[in-house]
Amino acid sequence: MADKQISLPAKLINGGIAGLIGVTCVFPIDLAKTRLQNQQNGSRLYTSLSDCLIKTIRSEGYFGMYRGAAVNLTLVTPEKAIKLAANDFFRQQLSKDGKLTLVKEMLAGCGAGTCQVIVTTPMEMLKIQLQDAGRIEAQRKLMPETVAAGTLETKSPTAIQLTRELFREKGIAGLYKGLGATLLRDVPFSMIYFPLFANLNNLGKRGKEGPAPFYVSFISGCLAGSTAAVAVNPVDVIKTRLQSLNRGSTEDTYSGVTDCIRKILKNEGPSAFLKGAYCRALVIAPLFGIAQVIYFLGVGEIILSYLPKRDK
Repeated sequence: MADKQISLPAKLINGGIAGLIGVTCVFPIDLAKTRLQNQQNGSRLYTSLSDCLIKTIRSEGYFGMYRGAAVNLTLVTPEKAIKLAANDFFRQQLSKDGKLTLVKEMLAGCGAGTCQVIVTTPMEMLKIQLQDAGRIEAQRKLMPETVAAGTLETKSPTAIQLTRELFREKGIAGLYKGLGATLLRDVPFSMIYFPLFANLNNLGKRGKEGPAPFYVSFISGCLAGSTAAVAVNPVDVIKTRLQSLNRGSTEDTYSGVTDCIRKILKNEGPSAFLKGAYCRALVIAPLFGIAQVIYFLGVGEIILSYLPKRDK
């Protein structure tokens, strides 16, 4: 398969635009996913995705569903740009010596997932605090016995306030809490997603070298994204729990990945690792479907074509 040759600036633009559009569309579902994953036995405030969204709108208003969206919209551009550009870079390098095999495709995905955590970890760290703040506030009002005594009754912090607090207390390491779990999630995700997408997309190509129609790219992105999302959901639950700073008084705290796995299995059972799985599939499917359509339509190349060219 001859991969489409796209310049690095175009890749970055494509990834950034796709991320902005995708996050705007699916962020409320992502907020529900975080809240469902974080609630533990004895402090269950939400019963389902719809229940979470309805209660969020009632208690926090429509824009309550977009808590933490500013962080995502700011950092998703470099995050998605790095992931897509890195995958293409590794695919091109690995295909120089011959056919791009499935193993090489997985290695390219591994490289992309490893590169993206530079941005993903602090983005997720800040986003999770902002998304879960509403759950803690609702618990304080409806289930006061479940809120930890040390949890301050203050207005929801901003991303800048959270960043300053983390820097002051733990330095740069504070923003990278849960880095190991993020790697354990994002590397396998990319190893599953990119090869699966490429092979599904190839099935819809017009001829051996012709591009696939945009709807094939969209469907391929949705199917590959939802499959990879559900496959790594157990690690996503672990990452969300490790990165959450505020908890109810009846909720467990964790010292690391192993401790988190042990306590979840003991206190909540194996099914807890699937919390929010369908939400995550609903988030990732359109997110990556949109990304691949933007990428294959060549939006970045169109934008660059309007910029003045330098004389050689």
